[in-house]
Amino acid sequence: MGRSAQDFQAQLQALQPPGAALPQDMDSTWGQFLAALAGELARVDARSDDLLDEVDPRSTLELLPDWERVCALPDACTGDATTLQERRRAVVRVLTARGGQSPAYFQAVASELGYSVIIEEFRPFIAGASRCGDVLNGPATVRHTWRVRVLGPRVTWFRAGASRCGDLLGAIARAQDLECVLGRLAPAHTHLIVAYEED
Repeated sequence: MGRSAQDFQAQLQALQPPGAALPQDMDSTWGQFLAALAGELARVDARSDDLLDEVDPRSTLELLPDWERVCALPDACTGDATTLQERRRAVVRVLTARGGQSPAYFQAVASELGYSVIIEEFRPFIAGASRCGDVLNGPATVRHTWRVRVLGPRVTWFRAGASRCGDLLGAIARAQDLECVLGRLAPAHTHLIVAYEED
């Protein structure tokens, strides 16, 4: 809580040297001059309290554009955030991102963006190490391929009686922001496949 103008005026009067040249009377010209100084000191003190809110990106208002500039926002993946809360959340997401390469990390990234995903890592079938019934995934390079299955009502199939003439036989509502973010975070030596399916 900042100090009031009266607090600053009392402090200024307490600091002035005694004598007739500087009267203690509040109605004097000197007292009015000190009141004007105290008002400005109180304003600056209140603005310094506002700075405490601006230091935290979760509560910033006036310095939000500066926070976004530091975090290189808006970016190509998330696009322009429209509300104050979305803009603050994007800044906090950039500042608190730790990074990682585990499936759990990528699931957390997808969850933060509002998606439920399953991550599958591939491995080649190796004679002597793999068992009968294991999937034949391909050559050894398949180790560097991983698939993210986005769950939810993103696939719409053509249904007789429910669809109309001219509708697509199948439509996928792509999670473009998720694809962009995962593509940016994916290790450089890997190949990412994004698949969509219904729950």
